This record gives sequence, C-alpha cells and structure tokens, in this order.
Amino acid sequence: MILTSIADAISQLSDPRFRSVLIKGVGLTIGLLAAAYAVIFFFIQWFLPDSLSLPFIGEITFVDTLLSWASVILMLGLSVFLMVPVASAFTGLFLEDVADAVEERHYPAVSTAPRVGIPEGLREGLSFLAVLIVANIAALVLYFTPLAPFVFYGLNGFLLGREYFRLIAVRRLGRSGARKAFRANLVTIWAAGAVMAVPLTIPVLNLLVPVVGAAAFTHLYHRLQARA
Repeated sequence: MILTSIADAISQLSDPRFRSVLIKGVGLTIGLLAAAYAVIFFFIQWFLPDSLSLPFIGEITFVDTLLSWASVILMLGLSVFLMVPVASAFTGLFLEDVADAVEERHYPAVSTAPRVGIPEGLREGLSFLAVLIVANIAALVLYFTPLAPFVFYGLNGFLLGREYFRLIAVRRLGRSGARKAFRANLVTIWAAGAVMAVPLTIPVLNLLVPVVGAAAFTHLYHRLQARA
C-alpha cells in the first residue's frame, strides 16, 4: 500500500498543479533568502566604516568589503541548510492543491474537501518547521553514533508521516477525527513517513518531498479509509 501510494504520486508529477506548487514554494524560498541577504548586506555597508585603524597595524581600508564578501559566503552556506525546511514550509501553503489534483484524478467519487485557508496553512507550516528543526537539534548527539541512520529516518519519518497524514485527514475528518485515524494507523503512517524521509538526504530531490509526500499520503489516506 505504501509503495503503491508513492509510485502513484510520482507518476502524477507531470500534473501542472504539482509543478505550480513546487515552483511557488521554491520561488518564495529563494526570494526570502535573497531578501534576508540584502538586509544583512545593507546593514554591513551602513554601519561599518570604510576604514579602520588598528594598533601596530595602521589603517585598514577594506573592512566593509571584506565583511560584505564574508556575508555572501555565510548566506550561501546557510542556504544549503535552510533551503529544504524553508521551501517545505512555503510549499505547505499550497499542498491542498496537490491533494485536490490527486482526488480529482484518482478518486472522482469523493466530494470536494473544504480548504483550510492560507493563514491556517501558514501557521501549520511554520509550526511543523519549528518542530522538525527542534526535534533534529535535540537528536543531534545521536547523529554522531552508529544509531544515526535509525534515529534520522525514525524521527523524521514519524514527523513527516504525522504532518502529511494530518494535512490530508483533517480536510475530511476534522482535527479530532484526524487524530483518531492517525492513532489507528500509526505503524503504516510512520513507515510511509520513513520512506519519504529517504530523499531528504539527496540534494535537489529533497525539494520534491513536500509535493510527493502530500500526494502519496492522499492516496494512503483513501486506501486506509477503504480498508477500514
């Protein structure tokens, strides 16, 4: 059931709505990182003097230029780590479009689910991003042990599975019903999340995780409901 759901999600990547969600999420992320760098660059240029006098050395005239280039290198380095989680948060704003596209193609008999809305989606996306970062920081010590792969895929698999299943289920069952459905299918959802966590370690491919995850868990939700 898990592998079939993921395969069905991947087979629909050519859907224009899938591409639209991916482009929006990545585009907003690049825009945010560029704006953050522009602000940092502006403050460096604004507050630092053109030259600085140091004892025994004399006047240094390239302080602001040196720190400006250092800020470029810093932002490029940070973007490697921030790109995926920030893109995931932004992409989460539009994942209902992915779920709707999957249901229209594969489950035409079901009614159109009510939409959560952008403010609620933004809150949920930022909340999930915060939990993901804090949980991985808390587990950082274990990442330097032989247990690292199990901890990484187990932890992130649980978080991804819970988030994407809740995203799909709450549209149909409400928050209370989504929690009950999650508990009833915890093992299957956790396993599916662990599989989805694998591409997180692969550059570029990890940007597809939110879109493929939302589509795969839409399939998984309907199949679990049919089985129940």
